Amino acid sequence: MTVTEFATTPPARRTRGPRPATSPGPRPASPRRRRPPLPVPAAVGALVVLLSGLAVVNAGVTGALGADGVVTLLVFLVAVWMWIFAPVDDTYVALGAALALVIAGPVDTETFTRTLGDQIIWLLVGSFVIAAAVTASGLAARVAAHVLVLARTPRHLVHAVTAILLLTTFAVPSTSGRAALALPVFLALAAALRHRRSLVLALALVFPAVILFSAVGSLLGAGAHLITSEIVRTATGDGFDFLHWILLGLPLAVVWSHLAAEIALSLFTDRAERRMPLALTRTDLGADTGPLTTAQRRVTAVLVVVVAAWCSEPLHGIDPAIVAMTGALVAAAPAVGATTLPAAVKTVPWSLLLFMAATLCLGVALTGSGAAQWLADSVFEPLGGLGSSATAAFVVTVVIVSLVSHLVIQSRSARSAVLIPLVVATAPTFGIDPAAAAFASTAAAGFCLTLTSSAKPVAMFAASDTVPGYDGRHLLRLSAALAPVSLALVLACAVWLWPVLGLGLHL
Repeated sequence: MTVTEFATTPPARRTRGPRPATSPGPRPASPRRRRPPLPVPAAVGALVVLLSGLAVVNAGVTGALGADGVVTLLVFLVAVWMWIFAPVDDTYVALGAALALVIAGPVDTETFTRTLGDQIIWLLVGSFVIAAAVTASGLAARVAAHVLVLARTPRHLVHAVTAILLLTTFAVPSTSGRAALALPVFLALAAALRHRRSLVLALALVFPAVILFSAVGSLLGAGAHLITSEIVRTATGDGFDFLHWILLGLPLAVVWSHLAAEIALSLFTDRAERRMPLALTRTDLGADTGPLTTAQRRVTAVLVVVVAAWCSEPLHGIDPAIVAMTGALVAAAPAVGATTLPAAVKTVPWSLLLFMAATLCLGVALTGSGAAQWLADSVFEPLGGLGSSATAAFVVTVVIVSLVSHLVIQSRSARSAVLIPLVVATAPTFGIDPAAAAFASTAAAGFCLTLTSSAKPVAMFAASDTVPGYDGRHLLRLSAALAPVSLALVLACAVWLWPVLGLGLHL
């Protein structure tokens, strides 16, 4: 497979490798679960849900929690159990939970329907159409090949890959979409370097690690970021705009990604391999060598204007969703764009958008009914006995829980839907800014490398009949090395960097 096949290779639906394309661009898979639950963990989880449910009902009987709060928490507990253990599509679970809240009363019909028309949904629709145009034009493949042929050593190569993947954070609005975009590039590299197996293994790990860690650099890097921003906006009246998120997240994304690439290279190649020179050519990567096509120049212009408009929102006041949809219309315009609107719309992951709308509805119910506050108080109350150390203990606990939560809840968006309402509700009790705590939690939740099933990009680059990737042992080794580094980076940013950039920890 060559880099020029970039525009026609969809994301792998399973770890057995990609299938022939049926649409012109990457189509991220919806958040879903396929494997059957293990009987013992599922039973233990059900017992925990039952005991928690009894505690919630008791709180309602004693008056500590209102009726709406009781209903919301009971639905929430069942939804969390199903996200973790049930072999049911995550979107189906989220929609079922949202509808249950409407029928039971905590959420009215208008609130439920309004979430699907939320600005973040339109922002994602427009962004996916633009991404489809970028893919169809072949621009991303050309840029990747142009940069990668400059690499003269393995270290140069992995950091060049990292830099390219960092750029895609601003062009493709999901980690799955970026993995679909990058997989053909990796396969072309693997074919060109097939006699250097340890380097191919390192690259196989670098791609998903950087895709996941660099996502924090952009508000559109992952759907979880938009969910976090909306929950914070609902609770405090002020969320994160595109430029503010970049200012906070991009430094972490750059350092985290390049550290991950360096650690993967050091773990899986020896010194001799790292010193052996490279001589990649565009022919090796199957890339075009001529000048940019008209379509590629137009798509580049659209992308630059859209990103610039997002970053300058405070100056012109145009909502990012309107900017995205305008860019989408231009990118798909007849005789002007690089794709057609019907073809681009087919690449939009509608299941993911429904999932986000439903989890936003659930977040509104948790916050508005007082359920999140009661649950957060119950969970974090033991930290209150630590006195002056309680604030630091809260921040460390939030980051650690968010860091390891991928072992329980595999969907990144679902993790935000579960954790952020609790974090936002509890943070003021410890004198912590809810926005700062939510940002730290969301950043830490980007660590999801331990298992092949921890994230879709990880599954897509795993070894299969068609992908020369890694197995579980390699992932565990890399995860063990990166976990303490990731914890230290997020805490350092929360304590020292983000306050300098305007997001202080303390109220």
